[in-house]
Amino acid sequence: MNPALRALKPYPMAELQRRKTELAASGKTVFDFGTGDPIEPTPAFIAHALRNAVPEISQYPSVAGTPTLRTAAAGYLKRRFGVTVDGTKQVLPAAGSKEAIFHLPLAFIDPATTKDTVIYGTPGYPVYQAGTLFAGAKEYPVVLTRERGYRLDLASVPVDVLKRTAIAWINYPHNPTGACVDLAYYRAQIAVCAAHGILLASDECYQDMWFDESATPPPSLLEVATTGVLAFHSCSKRSGMTGYRSGFIAGDAALIGAYRGWRAAMGVGSPAFIEQAAAAAWNDDAHVVERRRIFAAKYQLLSDGLAAKGIEILPSAAGLYLWARVPSNGDADAYTARCLDAGLVISPGGFFGDGGAGWFRLALVPSLDDCRKALAVWPR
Repeated sequence: MNPALRALKPYPMAELQRRKTELAASGKTVFDFGTGDPIEPTPAFIAHALRNAVPEISQYPSVAGTPTLRTAAAGYLKRRFGVTVDGTKQVLPAAGSKEAIFHLPLAFIDPATTKDTVIYGTPGYPVYQAGTLFAGAKEYPVVLTRERGYRLDLASVPVDVLKRTAIAWINYPHNPTGACVDLAYYRAQIAVCAAHGILLASDECYQDMWFDESATPPPSLLEVATTGVLAFHSCSKRSGMTGYRSGFIAGDAALIGAYRGWRAAMGVGSPAFIEQAAAAAWNDDAHVVERRRIFAAKYQLLSDGLAAKGIEILPSAAGLYLWARVPSNGDADAYTARCLDAGLVISPGGFFGDGGAGWFRLALVPSLDDCRKALAVWPR
């Protein structure tokens, strides 16, 4: 057995699902703010595109993805960020961004060399660590703090660590805090990575989920550079397609080519009918505007409601989450248990690494009406 499997902690979202199931079985009304799995219906035109693309004869999909999807992804990057990429050479579809993120260290790290380390921030998405461990690589988690805006500053990492680092992960808008960055931040991280031969990987699955339509949208790493970097995008939150499992990777043509070759051995190509639905989603922006309106309303309601109960909220301009401090600087696990007693499923900050201690995360998942009902029973 792979030793990483023996050492692997239960995936946090699986634990939340277990708790939710137990609550529901007890007959308690459950308000699930745990897993970021929105309940809003997938836009009808996306489901229609999928149904129309289901073939009479089933055949193996292409790991490279359909030309239709690659073209749609490239078109989205051009419309949204003003970035021009070659859909043939610089875009690679994935079965959701999660699997592509997990597999990246397996493809690009040789544990037998001195470039065997992955840098990532904590609190953060647990998959960065899991992918590192299963690749047999070394991890270097950087504690992100409120005082520093939850920004991972690679220039603050010791030079000896940077020299042995193969991959550095950044993620803005940030899961779980909702922290955002600007282009100057991206330029600074790219400069550090270029100086030390580090692949800079940017998880950008929340890029289209900002709350104020009049505000400047979150930028992409690709607006600064398309060499030496990879950006990971997903249909899940943007288009309500979590169950479709579709995303794409874009950036450095040589890295994309190498990753495509590696992934061919894995057989992780998505079905063509899924990719047809994804192409329809990437080609349309109107449905995303409506989804932003819904999540912005949830964020404002919960932010105001919890603040009224004396709970400190970290202000955020984008994302799918609300990051809050445990009342009275208490224990997050104990507070999570109190919330469960009230039928409220939340994520203690420790689920996202040591940097999350003392905080908890709410996913903006329940309906507005259920958010109001949840606030009525929320413990102080």
